Amino acid sequence: MYAWGHPDGLEGGANKEAYKGMVQSFEYANQIGAKVMRVVGSSLRFRHQPHEAQLERLAAMFREAVKAAERWGIKMAVENHIDFTADEMARLLDAVDSPYLGINFDTGNFLRLLDDPIKGMAKLAPRVYATHIKDLKVQKGVAADEWYFFSSAPVGDGVVDNQRLVQMLADAGFDGVLAVEIDFLHPDYANDEDAAVAKSVSELKRLAQAFTPHKSASALS
Repeated sequence: MYAWGHPDGLEGGANKEAYKGMVQSFEYANQIGAKVMRVVGSSLRFRHQPHEAQLERLAAMFREAVKAAERWGIKMAVENHIDFTADEMARLLDAVDSPYLGINFDTGNFLRLLDDPIKGMAKLAPRVYATHIKDLKVQKGVAADEWYFFSSAPVGDGVVDNQRLVQMLADAGFDGVLAVEIDFLHPDYANDEDAAVAKSVSELKRLAQAFTPHKSASALS
């Protein structure tokens, strides 16, 4: 898999230069043999801007981008990037209506918007092309509205029911990678990201064996 667009990507559909870079990246994805390219439509930075306008702009961009994706034979997986709810992501995919656009399902980012990831997976599982498997623990921020009050924890240690989410993916026929993502590590783990990733990979290998026996877990830090 090839990843494009961190952290702000298309900036809610407002960045035309970024769009050109995204389309150009199909060539780079092809060079490494990737069949899926994770892309970013918006981000935490734009979550308070009007969502309807962002979704309309992004749908227009992705309707064009899927033409290039089809030519290259590479599917795009747009991430829920602490920007849109599961319903909004589903609306975006419906508006584009192409097998060349699905979702990179981040299991923690819906929760950071107080959107239930289990309900989100029930709506989106057949269109999941890639994953960021994240677990979260509550951390008090300086202010009540600070998004990072859900900090990262090793998979299995937090409040996200990743076991159920992985089972739902398997039931939907997902055959991609379970990719660990660690960001803003909770202070309980003393900033030892290597240990957090190792523990997460071990847990995902267990889940992969239970629900997707021919697949293996992979780690991204």
